[in-house]
Amino acid sequence: MTTPDPLRVAVIGSGPAGIYTADALTRQNREAVAVDILDRLPTPYGLVRYGVAPDHTTIKGVARALRRVLEHPDVRFVGGVEFGRDVTRADLARAYDAVVYATGAAVDRRLGIPGEDLPGSVAATDFVNWYCGHPDAEVERFLLDAEEVAVIGVGNVALDVTRILAKSADELRGTDIPQPMLDVLAASKVRRIHLLGRRGPTQAKFTANELRDLGDLGNADVVVRPEQLDIDPSGEEMLHAARAARTNLKILKEWAAREPADRPRRVDVRFWVRPTAVLGEHSVSGLEVERTELAEDGRLVGTGERERLPVGMVLRSVGYASVPLPGVPFDAAGRTVPHAEGRVLDPGGGVRRGDYVAGWLKRGATGVIGTNKSDAAATVRALLDDAPELRARRGERVPVERVLAEAGARATDYRDWLAIDAAEAGRAADLGRGERVKLLGWDELFEAIGR
Repeated sequence: MTTPDPLRVAVIGSGPAGIYTADALTRQNREAVAVDILDRLPTPYGLVRYGVAPDHTTIKGVARALRRVLEHPDVRFVGGVEFGRDVTRADLARAYDAVVYATGAAVDRRLGIPGEDLPGSVAATDFVNWYCGHPDAEVERFLLDAEEVAVIGVGNVALDVTRILAKSADELRGTDIPQPMLDVLAASKVRRIHLLGRRGPTQAKFTANELRDLGDLGNADVVVRPEQLDIDPSGEEMLHAARAARTNLKILKEWAAREPADRPRRVDVRFWVRPTAVLGEHSVSGLEVERTELAEDGRLVGTGERERLPVGMVLRSVGYASVPLPGVPFDAAGRTVPHAEGRVLDPGGGVRRGDYVAGWLKRGATGVIGTNKSDAAATVRALLDDAPELRARRGERVPVERVLAEAGARATDYRDWLAIDAAEAGRAADLGRGERVKLLGWDELFEAIGR
């Protein structure tokens, strides 16, 4: 700490929202601060490391900017500490003036259809964690032994998982995918991927850049049905369509006009179909879908026309959701922490002094990585406005190291992360695979830091 009496702030979560919160705290000149970023993993960056597809190297460049925040003299990274297990809010109150919750959205939203829990029907988030090498993921989680796969959803995550399934192992060899996962992808039997949207192309949530990446696949033909894109450019639908939707429609029409080139794999992009049942007795053997349309009042309704797709795996990608934190108010309907300008509210609507929230846990799983920057800044403004009161309420402070020791927690630090970082660069050099190959599993991470 560079000042004798800083405002002590704990940030729970080291993803973009958490690190941007620390960045906003250290950039302001109203209060001296000391910020600890706590994370259950010994690796920082959250979604940037374990949620961004490995072939999106430009987006992963965000980590370089986040790294500068972690290296600020008034910021510390405290890894290997799980809120609610290793430390409680009461524990943190002994060491900090304020706590900012920024744990993101870690689970998927469900479809609510029969057969959804059959083996082979999984959340896209699980597949993302797997190919991104999350330490909780096991190699055997995905065998990719089905020839046809359905991906439900038309957001950026759905495009990511589709692209990873469609690419060859050679196209992914220069990425940071752990070697065992790359070996599974190399042996994949997947030949056809059905990318399914419940609404039309102008309602899809993907961005133009993500969509273009799918169209540039060298190992797969991308097929779009022209009749699904037959939209009157001067009609009501396009009149109210956003600029991004117009761009997406233009890209899709270009694809629809292309002839398939008989590549090893095929991606069928389909709109106006919704899943009604995952089929199978002991595992997935098919997916029943129903054609949809918009009613006059704008509601999505089924037409009764059904079809069976002969898929052996279903990946649902219909949105992320946050999970409640122990002892922290949570709105189960909105899957967010209730707040007023970032200040956490208790069930009665009163402000919980010293508790703040940022990122997806605050606003829901919307926006892109950069959206978290302005979101975090807004929360920090509220925190700084409260600083005089936070200082006035301050009791005797103890070092967080003492709190963690009493809880039996074995924290890691930024130097440990640098050791992991170096080990991953070394593995890439050994394998001849780009700049980094991720270590796989908790044992390898702890081995890298000498435990």
